Amino acid sequence: MNERPGNQLFDVYFTARDMREVFCDQGRVQAMLDFEAALARAEARVGLIPQTAVAPIEAACQAGHYDFAALGEAIATAGNSAIPLVKVLGKQIAANHAEAERYVHLGATSQDVMDTGLVLQLRGALALIESDLAQLGETLATQALRYVATPLAGRTWLQHATPVTLGMKIAGWLGAVTRSRQRLQQLKPRLLVLQFGGASGTLAALGEQAMPIAQALAEELKLTLPDQSWHTQRDRLVEFGSVLGLIAGSLGKLGRDISLLMQTEAAEVFEPSAPGKGGSSTMPHKRNPVGAAVLISAATRVPGLLSTLFSAMPQEHERSLGLWHAEWETLPEICCLVSGSLKQALLVTDGLEVDAERMARNLDLTQGLVLAEAVSIVLAQRVGRDTAHHLLEQCCKRAVAERRHLRAVLGDEPQVTAELSDAELDHLLDPAHYLGQAHTWVERAVAEHSALTA
Repeated sequence: MNERPGNQLFDVYFTARDMREVFCDQGRVQAMLDFEAALARAEARVGLIPQTAVAPIEAACQAGHYDFAALGEAIATAGNSAIPLVKVLGKQIAANHAEAERYVHLGATSQDVMDTGLVLQLRGALALIESDLAQLGETLATQALRYVATPLAGRTWLQHATPVTLGMKIAGWLGAVTRSRQRLQQLKPRLLVLQFGGASGTLAALGEQAMPIAQALAEELKLTLPDQSWHTQRDRLVEFGSVLGLIAGSLGKLGRDISLLMQTEAAEVFEPSAPGKGGSSTMPHKRNPVGAAVLISAATRVPGLLSTLFSAMPQEHERSLGLWHAEWETLPEICCLVSGSLKQALLVTDGLEVDAERMARNLDLTQGLVLAEAVSIVLAQRVGRDTAHHLLEQCCKRAVAERRHLRAVLGDEPQVTAELSDAELDHLLDPAHYLGQAHTWVERAVAEHSALTA
């Protein structure tokens, strides 16, 4: 069946197509039908239902048999998607095998179907996200090593600070990606679990066969059987959403950095160019950071969605009224936004265009002031910290007031030249000699990425 009309104009920009397929109507319905088919197989394995009932149930558990628009209308009355789906599933089976119909959905409740269906969708979503994160990590590792020794101005409070390297900045992005990959690995055993509790979580309808059926059902779906049903304990889903929020925020940081580096006044690093990309409807010269915009947008939108998941956690007793419902579209939308952000991040980082000469010129915009700390540190060891700091502060003010390079001002200052030779001053005022542990940070970030990938 075709998707119902929806708001799809922005999907290509903000959402990865493969992730939208996971959470489209077809994906949602098929995941719930997979639960029903697996339940029949599990109950037949344990002997609760006849083996002859399995094939007719499985044959009907194909999403293509169902009218999604009609299901949507029925949900408005039923209150959830499983009730009308199980009803039409039963009719579909009964049309071909009347006896098998009586064994559909036996012992399960609507939330079992929906929650386990969601977990199956999340397993697919998680695989997509992990794959893109691994690819992004590899790209960032390559770029960090490529620009490990390329100096540019470090910026604090949006002002020039001391020199860093582009490789070090990229390594910062890489480290955040690696940590998110580690978090996803750690939460996977908690997330990918069966939901199966029946009416109130006790599985009373299945009697003594409840636990064998639950174990068989988990095995059929390749999920873990948790210690108990979790109808109103939503921490698993919120934990996953939280990690996705961290990913969105980290990618937003990457996007923010690139957008600032692309500013006309900086013009140091650019998204890859392409025909028609980043243009303006009226200004022919524009080259806008359209990829970074998606990263920043997702980082802005996801926290609000995540707050909905947190707000929906204090659910009432054994089945929630409204709070559970608030999750239905929220977590899938977070997945879709993060997927779109990842796709754009991959495009942006793989084709980064770097202007190292512009970086060097920008480093010299303040005429040596970015290296004042380097001089002050060495001078402090000879005349004392307070004296050195005050002396350099006065020299910096003079350099600004007289519009002269700091090197020239320092060369005219007797208190400085008495302690530092011309060669020492030249060395101290060379950005390439004041990069600290930038190279080490790159090596460590790449090593951690490689260890996770191996």
